[in-house]
Amino acid sequence: MDEPIDAKFDTRNDGDVRDPNAGVLKPRHAATLIVVRDDGDRPRLLMGRRNRGLAFMADKWVFPGGRVDRGDYAAPSASELSPDTAARLALEPRHPSPARLARALALAAVRETFEETGLLLAKAAPERPGAGAWRPFLAQGALPDLAPLAFVARAITPPYRTRRFDARFFMAPASALLSLERQPDCGELDEIGWFDFDQARALDLPNITRFVVHEAAQRLADPGRPAPFMRFLHGARQLSYL
Repeated sequence: MDEPIDAKFDTRNDGDVRDPNAGVLKPRHAATLIVVRDDGDRPRLLMGRRNRGLAFMADKWVFPGGRVDRGDYAAPSASELSPDTAARLALEPRHPSPARLARALALAAVRETFEETGLLLAKAAPERPGAGAWRPFLAQGALPDLAPLAFVARAITPPYRTRRFDARFFMAPASALLSLERQPDCGELDEIGWFDFDQARALDLPNITRFVVHEAAQRLADPGRPAPFMRFLHGARQLSYL
C-alpha cells in the first residue's frame, strides 16, 4: 500500500545538501506539469529521466518542469487558466501580483514540458516571432493552452538544500497535447516514457515526485480534492491544504 501524502516526508536522500553553517537561500518560483494519458487500460503519466551527470537529482525520474523565466510573465497564450484553477492558486499566501504570477507559473510548466520532452500543450496557431525562452515554442506554430491545467500541489524545497524552489504542480490530459509525437531536436531529459501508477512508483524517484505521484492518483479519483502544500518551518515539515 502506498503511503498517504501526509506520511513522513524528507528529501535529504536526494543529494545536494547545504552546509548547515551557510545562509538559507530564498526559493525560486518553479512549475511542473503532470500529463496523463487515459487511452489505455490504466492512466499513464509522462515522466523523464534526468542526466546522470547533473549535480541536482542526477539519474532520477521526474515530471517535466523548471523555474519561472521572466519571459513567462508576458508570453501569449491560446487560452487562460480555468476559473477553478485560478481560484485555487489565489488561495496561496499573498504575492504582490497573484494573478500575474499564477499565469506565469502555468506558462512555465507548459514551456518547460516542451523544452524537456518536445511535447506541446498547445493550440495550433500561425508561427510568430518570440523572444528569449519562448522563441523555440512559438516557432512551432502553436500557442500554449492553459485552460486544461488543474492545480495539484505546491511544495517548497527544504532550507538545507543548495537549490531551492517554490514549485507548483499542474496536471493536464494528454488529449490536450498538440500531438503525441515529439518535436524534433527537442527534449532535455535523457529518456521519457508513459508509466501507469504502479510502474511510476517502481522508478527511481525523488521523494517529492513520489509524493506528487500519489497525489495525482488521488486527484484523478476526486478532482475537487484540495491541493496539498508541503513546506518546512522552523526545521519541521508542515502540510496544509489550499
